[in-house]
Amino acid sequence: MIIKILGSGAGGGFPQWNCNCRNCRSVRAGVAGFSPRTQAGLAVSADGANWLLLNASPDLRQQIAAAPEISPAPDAPARASPIKAVALLNGDVDAVAGLLHLREAQPFAVYASASVLRTLSQNSLFGVLNRDVVERRTLALGAPTELSGAGISLGLNIEPFEAPGKIPLYLEDAHAADLSARPGDTIGLRVAESATGKEFFFIPSCARLDASLKDRLRGAALVFFDGTLWRDDEMLEQGLMAKTGARMGHMSMSGPKGSIEQLSSLDIKAKIFIHINNSNPTLDERSPERAAAESAGWTIGEDGMQVAL
Repeated sequence: MIIKILGSGAGGGFPQWNCNCRNCRSVRAGVAGFSPRTQAGLAVSADGANWLLLNASPDLRQQIAAAPEISPAPDAPARASPIKAVALLNGDVDAVAGLLHLREAQPFAVYASASVLRTLSQNSLFGVLNRDVVERRTLALGAPTELSGAGISLGLNIEPFEAPGKIPLYLEDAHAADLSARPGDTIGLRVAESATGKEFFFIPSCARLDASLKDRLRGAALVFFDGTLWRDDEMLEQGLMAKTGARMGHMSMSGPKGSIEQLSSLDIKAKIFIHINNSNPTLDERSPERAAAESAGWTIGEDGMQVAL
């Protein structure tokens, strides 16, 4: 199984278009140790020919252009794509806006929870994906699903599970009294190669690690995990936003309640941070925070990084 990071950044990418924080200034200036990042998403394949996308970020067109594996082959027909399916983990703009790049009557399947599919159906913009060509398939929590698209079996299966989180930002006004996620609003995925059983976990958005999630991840071969912030208050401290990480539905990397500490005892073989915000000091390869994360056994995900299981 091949796993490719299409994008490793959080919403807005890195640098973010309107952000003038130290990190964004540094990457724009080409300072050594800072690498640009597009918004988070993975591509997965069992055979190297047919691919599943995990989330469809607003940067998807750019990501496809940068990845020959998911671009049309030189000898392919006039209209062709190796992308056969897309699995959506939530209804955030950062996860679904890239679907609009996949119009043009190309067959593939969209897999998502009933909650996320309902959000797509209620937004007429996504009607550009002709339902006669692009199938929408419901993922049931806790139920492994064999994946196919455009009439092709992908040799992969995915199992969705609840990840503690919050409702999408653009839906907050309608749920002002309660920002917690409804069933299916925010999920994690176990992704497995059907023939071998090799598997990994993808959790790009997580508000906290509860006992159930810890048990699920214990002994995993590979986990991609929410790396949005280093500290809960870093957006406040840098004057970027009047919200903490917890308010945004993201746990931090550092501290006793942070992901580095909380996952340290779970015997996970490989741990990769993804969805890294422009404010996060680990984006500086020379920072003490980057050194601390790496010494704790974590890899800071980068666009184009590839892993084989």
